[in-house]
Amino acid sequence: MNRPDDPAASSPLPCLPPRDPAGHKGVFGTVAVVGGCASGGRRMVGAPALAALGALRGGAGLVRLVTPRPVLNAALVIAPSATGVALPVDADGAIIAHEAAAVLDGVLADADCLVIGPGFGTDDGARAMALRAVQQDTTPVVVDADAINGLSQVPELWRDFRAPAVLTPHPGEFRRMAGPLRINADPTTHEGRLAGAEEMAQRLGCIVVLKGAGTVVSDGHRSWVCERGHVCLATAGTGDVLAGLVGAIVAQFVPRPDPTVSSLPESLRARIPADPRRPLSLFDAARIGVQAHAIAGERWAETHRADAGLLASEFSDLLPEILAAMRAC
Repeated sequence: MNRPDDPAASSPLPCLPPRDPAGHKGVFGTVAVVGGCASGGRRMVGAPALAALGALRGGAGLVRLVTPRPVLNAALVIAPSATGVALPVDADGAIIAHEAAAVLDGVLADADCLVIGPGFGTDDGARAMALRAVQQDTTPVVVDADAINGLSQVPELWRDFRAPAVLTPHPGEFRRMAGPLRINADPTTHEGRLAGAEEMAQRLGCIVVLKGAGTVVSDGHRSWVCERGHVCLATAGTGDVLAGLVGAIVAQFVPRPDPTVSSLPESLRARIPADPRRPLSLFDAARIGVQAHAIAGERWAETHRADAGLLASEFSDLLPEILAAMRAC
C-alpha cells in the first residue's frame, strides 16, 4: 500500500480518457519500438514484437518496429499490424551506430512515444542509440530492458538524461542502474523498493516503474504501489508487453513537449489551456498501464484456472476489454 504521507496515497487512479469516436489512426498516436538483436550469433526477435503487440492492443493508431535489418521480417511476422524500419548493421549483425543515429532521429521526429530496449542487447551501437534517445527532449521515451542495462554503463548518465521518460526496470536491471547512481536501496523489500524508485526518479528526472509483486511507480515526489496482479505474470515477455502498453497510453494521452512553450516564463505557460485530448501526466499514464497489465494477469489466471503457463502473446489479447472498463470507471 502507499505510505500515509505520500501524495499519491490520496490520489486515486484516474480513468483512462475516452477515444474520439470520429478519430482515425493518425490521431491515436504513433509508437516506435526500437529493439531486437542480430549480433554475436544471437537472434532476439520476440521481445520487440511483443512490445509492438502491447502498443497495438493498448490502442495506438500506428506502431513502427525498428530492429536490426536481419531480424526485421521475423519480428513483423509476429506483429504484422506494425510497419518496419530497418537498422543498418555490419557483417556481424552489430548496429552501425553513426548510420543508425540518422534512422533513430527520423523515427523520433515522427513518433508520439518511443519504446527502446526490448531484446536490444548492450553492444556499442545499441548503447549509443539508447543514450541518443534519452539525450533528446522532444519525444517521450519508455526505457526498458537492455536500454536500461546499456545506459547503466554510461558514466554520469544524469548529465545527459533530458527526455521525458518512463524507466521500467525489474530488480536486476534496477541494481545495475542504481550502482553508478550511488543508490543503495534494496529493490526486493517494500521500503527499499519505494525508496529506490523515488531516488532513481529524482536522480534522473524521470518516472520509474520498478516491476515485481507490488510494482512501484514514482516520479520522485509521488509514489504509488500497484495492489493488483498475479504470479502468472512472472514469465518471459510480459514486461515487453507492459513497455508497449505504457508507450501506447503515452502516445495517445500525454502532451508532447513543446520547446516554444517550455521556453516561456512560468506565468505565461500557466495561461496556455491544456489539450483536453491529452490530459494525462507521464506518472498517471504509467500507473494506468501498470494497473491494466496487472488486471490482465488476474483475468488470465481466472480464465485458465492456473497460476503458470501464461504466454505473453495471448496475454496482450486481454488488454482491450480491460482498458475499455478503465475508461468507464
